[in-house]
Amino acid sequence: MTTSHFSLTNTFLPTTNLHRKTPPCPTISGRRVCFTTNNLETHQTVSTKHDVLTSKDVMESDKKVIVGTYARTPVVFSSGKGCKLFDVEGQEYLDLTSGIAVNALGHCDPDWIQAVTQQANTLTHVSNIFYTLPQVELAKRLVSCSFADRVFFTNSGTEANEAAIKFARKFQRFSHPDKKHPPTEFISFSNSFHGRTMGALALTSKEHYRTPFQPVMPGVTFLEYGDTQAATELIQSGNIAAVFVEPIQGEGGIYSATKDFLQSLRAACDVAGSLLVFDEVQCGLGRTGYLWAHEDYNVFPDIMTLAKPLAGGLPIGAVLVTEKVAEAINYGDHGSTFAGGPLVCNAAIVVLDKISNPSFLASVSSKGQYFMKLLSQKLGGNSHVKEVRGLGLIIGIELDVPAAPLVDACLHSGLLILTAGKGNVVRLVPPLIISEKELEHAAEVLLKCLPALD
Repeated sequence: MTTSHFSLTNTFLPTTNLHRKTPPCPTISGRRVCFTTNNLETHQTVSTKHDVLTSKDVMESDKKVIVGTYARTPVVFSSGKGCKLFDVEGQEYLDLTSGIAVNALGHCDPDWIQAVTQQANTLTHVSNIFYTLPQVELAKRLVSCSFADRVFFTNSGTEANEAAIKFARKFQRFSHPDKKHPPTEFISFSNSFHGRTMGALALTSKEHYRTPFQPVMPGVTFLEYGDTQAATELIQSGNIAAVFVEPIQGEGGIYSATKDFLQSLRAACDVAGSLLVFDEVQCGLGRTGYLWAHEDYNVFPDIMTLAKPLAGGLPIGAVLVTEKVAEAINYGDHGSTFAGGPLVCNAAIVVLDKISNPSFLASVSSKGQYFMKLLSQKLGGNSHVKEVRGLGLIIGIELDVPAAPLVDACLHSGLLILTAGKGNVVRLVPPLIISEKELEHAAEVLLKCLPALD
């Protein structure tokens, strides 16, 4: 039995609480962890029957204490380095998921660790009532390397899209002060994914995400991704506050927009006064070999939403807007307690500085081309493989059967991959630092595991 003591100096702790019952000490497979408060000292007592928790122990405990919203893969990770992850039993995995396109610099990047550690020892949180240096510095960098004039920080991609919805409606009200009913409706597209909160959910095309929570936000029309004529006609109706579109759809199946499609949306929005919103939560920040996915199309939005890789694994989102949009937003129109805190912003500065380096982006582009060619050569002859597509290091392998058996087989061979689309697309979004040798190994494992689809 071990006992640890944590001193809580200059802290007032009440001696009695008539309304709170003492919870039982949690037990995880024989490990009993108790926290009791006594005057100014907290005692942590750990009784151990097993020296090490197994994956099975953790998964069984998860079922008892976590709300069941995730169909988790049966593996428990304990550490990571570069593009490798290690489970609690010590098994090594090559990670082509990067936390769903989050860990762009891989795991435990030393510069990122230094930024987080340094800031944690300096200042972590003060709220947006006050100014902090890291937030302003990060915003300056985002503005300087993008179309935008202003930045609003959030904690996630779905929150960024919620903010964009509000900004679009406020912009239309601001732009039509004498109009009783300014434009309030939105256009989204097939295979889209914009988040799981009620507004962002309303913009997400898959019905099974929305149906259990109906009614979601009204006023959203879903059009076929790439249908220029239908989009143009609806925008011209004058009722559309904003058009939300992913230049490259991630969860939808790794579908890329055409240049003509995005240019047509831009032109129609300009004529009608609607806003064009690019959701680059998954495809932005270097994933395509461009800093912003829309750079490949030479089409620029009024609003862009970001999140996943920006802080290297810490929760952050951002809404980038032009000055004309920012002018419509006043004090109190939106806010967040945690968003843009100094800790996450200091981490994000390191990530953005590394990713935006032209040589880094060039390496992502060249590795993406190499990996696509390799996958096409090795897998293209298989009858189940319909197409290999993507840009940079966001790649999809479309199958004629569900991809789950292949994902499971790869897991057992030490390779982590994702699905997308209707479950028939293998989604590959490795850390952007991945080496060609690691990509070659991934292609070999995929080839070896293909028979699982039969």
